[in-house]
Amino acid sequence: MLRIAKLTDYAIVVLAHLAREAHVCVHAAPAVSEATGVPQPTVEKVLKQLARGGLLVSSRGIHGGYALARDPAAISVAQVIDTIEGPVGLTACSGVEGEACADEGHCQVSGHWSSIHDAVRGALEAVSILDLSRPAQPAIRRASALGDVLALRAGK
Repeated sequence: MLRIAKLTDYAIVVLAHLAREAHVCVHAAPAVSEATGVPQPTVEKVLKQLARGGLLVSSRGIHGGYALARDPAAISVAQVIDTIEGPVGLTACSGVEGEACADEGHCQVSGHWSSIHDAVRGALEAVSILDLSRPAQPAIRRASALGDVLALRAGK
């Protein structure tokens, strides 16, 4: 099963909250925790990782906290996953740099994983934190949008 880590899920929840509350200049961990329902120690950990990854900026002091480093429309789900978990890779031969597959020389499907990886990556790049900060669209529209992204990746 393909599944993002719980910490990544929390990171997306936190970023979506910050996008919805963009009128607030700086967000402190306790307030983010209270607003999102994510435990404060987890919020603190996520905020630090997102700041290290360049998705947030932090400021110290009594009025310090965290803010989005750029427009939430410019932060994709793929970037969040990369920041929290590392590069998205479905298999060792799917295009993630530095990974090698011992079966690559005789595997009959290895050439196909790259295009599958690209389609999944493209779908994750197509969804922004701004998108996730808004109310969800009906499932039919979402499925159609994903189909459009996959069709574009396949060159149709």
